[in-house]
Amino acid sequence: MEWIQQVIDLFLHFDRHLRELLDWVGPWTYVFLFLIVFCETGLVVTPFLPGDSLLFAAGALAATHSLNLSVLLVSLAIAAILGDAVNYLLGAKFGERFLSAQKIPWIRKEHLDQTHAFFERYGNKTIVLARFVPIVRTFAPFVAGIGQMSYRQFGVYNIVGGCAWVLSCTLAGYLFGSREIVKNNFPLVVLGIVGVSVLPIVWEAVRSRARRRAEVTATEDGDRPN
Repeated sequence: MEWIQQVIDLFLHFDRHLRELLDWVGPWTYVFLFLIVFCETGLVVTPFLPGDSLLFAAGALAATHSLNLSVLLVSLAIAAILGDAVNYLLGAKFGERFLSAQKIPWIRKEHLDQTHAFFERYGNKTIVLARFVPIVRTFAPFVAGIGQMSYRQFGVYNIVGGCAWVLSCTLAGYLFGSREIVKNNFPLVVLGIVGVSVLPIVWEAVRSRARRRAEVTATEDGDRPN
């Protein structure tokens, strides 16, 4: 299980590994970051790729002038917007067929249910809000495509959400990532970012379970003879 330890190490020490990558490939690091963000948002089968923590680590490197902040913000915002657009089109053209065939790897029904719950509660604003929620971020445009959401409307929310997500996470890394307390405790910072990000998923899951229990109880009470 050595590969699992390597994945965990990569996940928790993006700052160190990005520095190593930068020393190795130089400006091609921007391409690497672009592709990771694009795939994490654009390919429905890759919700496990890093998002928030990767942006934070990239911003921290920009604070040391190892990367250009303006290039990061522009290129990663484009990657996030293009990724969601591709994901939407995949959902619109192939979503129903894939779901009926149940042949999409890595996709679990509960992830789609959580995304549906977000849409039920927040409506089309889900496209913006989901940017800050791992897993839901990857499935939201796919579900929007399946639901035949207007592409013009989707496009507006996509641009707003993509820019807000990249700006907030990258600038947070730029402003705080170079501080000694953050640099010395980066794994804890990453876990904290992930923990805060998944809180909406946990909250929605608890609310959905409580709602289902209430519906079952109400049904059972209604079936009881007086």
